[in-house]
Amino acid sequence: MAVITGAASGIGAASARLLAKAGMKLVLFDRDGASLEQVQAELGGEVRTLAGDVSQLHDVEQLRDLAFEAFGRVDLLFNNAAIGGSGDTAWGGIDDWRRILDVNLWGVINGVQAFTQAMINQEGSSAIVNTGSKQGITNPPGHPAYAVAKAGVKTLTEQLAHALREETGGRVTAHLLIPGWTFTGMSANPAGEKPAGAWSGEQVAERMTERVTAGDFYILCPDNQVTAEVDAARIRWAAGDLAENRPALSRWHPDWAGSFADYLTGQGL
Repeated sequence: MAVITGAASGIGAASARLLAKAGMKLVLFDRDGASLEQVQAELGGEVRTLAGDVSQLHDVEQLRDLAFEAFGRVDLLFNNAAIGGSGDTAWGGIDDWRRILDVNLWGVINGVQAFTQAMINQEGSSAIVNTGSKQGITNPPGHPAYAVAKAGVKTLTEQLAHALREETGGRVTAHLLIPGWTFTGMSANPAGEKPAGAWSGEQVAERMTERVTAGDFYILCPDNQVTAEVDAARIRWAAGDLAENRPALSRWHPDWAGSFADYLTGQGL
């Protein structure tokens, strides 16, 4: 069975539909109780729901208790809940910073804290998937609160994967989902239509389940605008800022624009 946070819309709801179609029992969690009930009614079958706030450890512990009481085990924990917001500068908007970090980082920490030991204690294999973002890896300018939160999710999940490998020998695994441009509740355009360049939540859900089954840790999703090859090149360049002592975020630095363009050309991109 699977537990999904942020299940009322976007990637979470798409994953719920995909897993329900595959015959999995589900426990769905979101702060939007009305939309959560709509998803439950759509899916039918063995689905439980709980409305709550991932930033509150008590709520996430209630989610864990519901899952184990209802189904006796958790095969997949998908820590997916996230919010957008401004947090547009590093030195202002402290309320937005706290709100974004509380949900996007602490929500994942709370999920890991509440569920991991119980998943270790149960018999059989299981997996924890945390939703990160390319913004937490290549760190584009703007929205620093969101980028900081997602960078924290990346580091947390890497640490978790290593610790679980040491503790369980791979019986319990951790995975980092890294969506590209995805048409979700946070990224919908005013017309309500999916932009041509974006992937759908269903495409991300399919990639997630496929690559978790294959055993990948980093589940890097392209979209219809950016290929996997361009993603990989951008990630290598970002890592090179530190290794080569370039200016911070040199990809967007006017003195380095030509070097980055030449680098992409050299990669055949």
